[in-house]
This record gives sequence, C-alpha cells and structure tokens, in this order.
Amino acid sequence: MRILKILVLSLFCGVAFAQTPQELKSYLPKIAGWTISDEVEVFNPQNLFERINGAAPLFIENNFREMTSLFYEKGDNYITLQIYRHATPIDAFGMYVSERSEDLPFYPIGGEAQGDNLGLYFFVGNVYVKMSGTDESDESGLIMRKIAKDLADKIEPNATYPTMFSKFPEKEKVKYSEFYTTSNYIGHDFLKGVYSCDYGSEGNIYQVFIIDSKTKEDAHNTLMQYVKFTKQSADFSEGKLILKDKYNGNVSCFWKGQYIIGIFNETGQDVHEDALFEEITRQLTVEN
Repeated sequence: MRILKILVLSLFCGVAFAQTPQELKSYLPKIAGWTISDEVEVFNPQNLFERINGAAPLFIENNFREMTSLFYEKGDNYITLQIYRHATPIDAFGMYVSERSEDLPFYPIGGEAQGDNLGLYFFVGNVYVKMSGTDESDESGLIMRKIAKDLADKIEPNATYPTMFSKFPEKEKVKYSEFYTTSNYIGHDFLKGVYSCDYGSEGNIYQVFIIDSKTKEDAHNTLMQYVKFTKQSADFSEGKLILKDKYNGNVSCFWKGQYIIGIFNETGQDVHEDALFEEITRQLTVEN
C-alpha cells in the first residue's frame, strides 16, 4: 500500500493544476501598496459572452471550462486578471497561441508569456491568463510580471511547450510559429487536434503538421475522410499519400501508425518533404 501511495504521488507531482477560483486567488502574491479585490467573478461556457462577447466562441472551441476574474487595486490604478481554466494543458496552449502577437516581447513566465506595461498574457498548466493594467509605467510592468511569475510557479513551476513540439525539426523552423488547432484545420472539420509549425524563409513559408490520432484505426479513418473529400482512391496504406485538395493545393501526408504527418505548402515551391517525414517519424518513435 505504501508503494502504491508513493507511485500515485510521483505521478501527480508538479501537475496538480489549480481547479477552483479560491485556489487561484490564494496563489496570488501580496504586493506592497496594492490590495487584492474581495470580489471574485466566475464565468462558465454559458455566460462567458457577458464578459468577452464575440471572443467567447474561440475560448469554447478550445475547451474552456471556467474563467476567474479579479483585480489588484492601488488608488486609481488597477491590474485585472482573467484566468481561464481549460480542460487540458494543450487547450490552454491553443488558446494562448491563437491570440499571440508578433509585436510584443516575450518573457520566461509559465510555458511562455508576452506583453508590455499595459498587458501580459501567458499559459501554464491547463490555464491561460490575460492581465491588463491602467498604468503604463515600467514599475507597473514589473509588478504585473511579478504577479504572473508567482502565479505561474504555483500552478506548474516547470511549464513548457507541449511535448509534441519537440518532435518537429529545428532546422529552418520559424520562431514562435508553434500552433495547435482543435478542429477545422485548413478548413476541414475532420482534421482535429493538429500541431503545426512554420518552416522556410521569406517568400517560401510552408507549414508542417502532426496529428496524433491515438490509434492506427482513427488515423486511417481521418485519412479516409480526406480522400473521400478529394475523390481519390480509398485503396491506400501506411506511407506517403498526396491529397489533391481543391482548396489548399496538393497536401503531402505520411501515415505511420497513430500519426499523420503533413505539409501544407501554399507557395508551391519545392520542399524536402521526404527528409522531413523521415526525421519526424524517427522522433515520434523515440520514447519521451
């Protein structure tokens, strides 16, 4: 029994994500001169639109479960936090990257953070956090990042990108292009749970993607839906497959067990796809 308890503790150590508004509030640090609001607002998928209106559907698509809203106050200045709890860490990551900006600096907070003195955004565990302030001074920015760092470390001190992104080759990968699409990738509702990264250079950017279908049968079913859409032969086996997509051009895929690896190339220029498929397949077979 004692061995079992140790095993259970080790499995959950470092990944016990915050689940309640009360827990989240208790993780916030005390900041001299600032007070944390007694009022804590909580929103769910049914009423989230009341707070963020048109943005709510995207959160719900990324398996949003609950949003906790509270604020720090100092005189006329406020720092507001919207803490979105999602079903899984990959959902929180997906929501973060869907709002990621090319114009803001990045910070080593949680799995990744970006922002300025008026706002900060980061993901950690199964949580996506949006912070905003009313004071654009450097001091306010430092305080915001202090709050974010303490909160992130309480939720998951060793947060990183989802493991799947370690399977993508680093050569020619575009920095900060990692993305996760819950469904409707390149306009197809049967392409779900898609990890992707951009590759190449200016004028020749293409996208490499991986779908973990969990089982070989499910991977086959996904590809069957694709070949049915393209009106190609359903007689195919594991290996390379070219999908002649009337909306997206030729999409090269490689099917291996539970995985579908693909290249979406709008430019039509040559890509060393066989080498990419070989490298990613090799990485996918390496134990984590």
